[in-house]
Amino acid sequence: MFNNSTTFVKQKFEIIIYTDMTAKEFNHSLLGLKDSLEYFAYSLTMNREDAKDLVQDTYVKAITYKDKFETNTNLKAWTYTIMKNTFINNYRRNAKANTIIDNTDDLYFMNISRKSTMGSPESEIFTKEIERSINKLEEDHRVPFEMHNAGYKYKEIAENLDLSIGTVKSRIFFTRKKLMDNLKEFKN
Repeated sequence: MFNNSTTFVKQKFEIIIYTDMTAKEFNHSLLGLKDSLEYFAYSLTMNREDAKDLVQDTYVKAITYKDKFETNTNLKAWTYTIMKNTFINNYRRNAKANTIIDNTDDLYFMNISRKSTMGSPESEIFTKEIERSINKLEEDHRVPFEMHNAGYKYKEIAENLDLSIGTVKSRIFFTRKKLMDNLKEFKN
């Protein structure tokens, strides 16, 4: 790669330790991390557009703070740290922006329901069809599934039904799969 870099290969991962890089070499090395940065950004955001924005923010910060990069260290790890911290800061900023501060004496705004008690006719039909499909399941599969949806942990279900945890997980998995097959028309 560069004359002033040392490469170590360990367990299929290439770790490059950079020494005395010029700005051009730094930028080239940074662009070489594009694919791995995009993959990591997507794993954090689970959204392609947000991942692209996060990669851009990471590039801007890495170039802006190039002087903070210590020689003889791993550039990839340094940029991953920048990306992770940027993601966390953005998440906190968004959470704070979406927080409602209720200064009323009786906390009126915090106590009002945000959800409509009336569902759309279409959602009512969908709900009834889903419930009908669940009720058609064999009891051995339906009961663990309903308990899991009610918030019980796998271990609690296993203890209540006197089953192994593996059996409970398997029954819930196959029940979900069967319901998805039965309710294909409701997908999306």
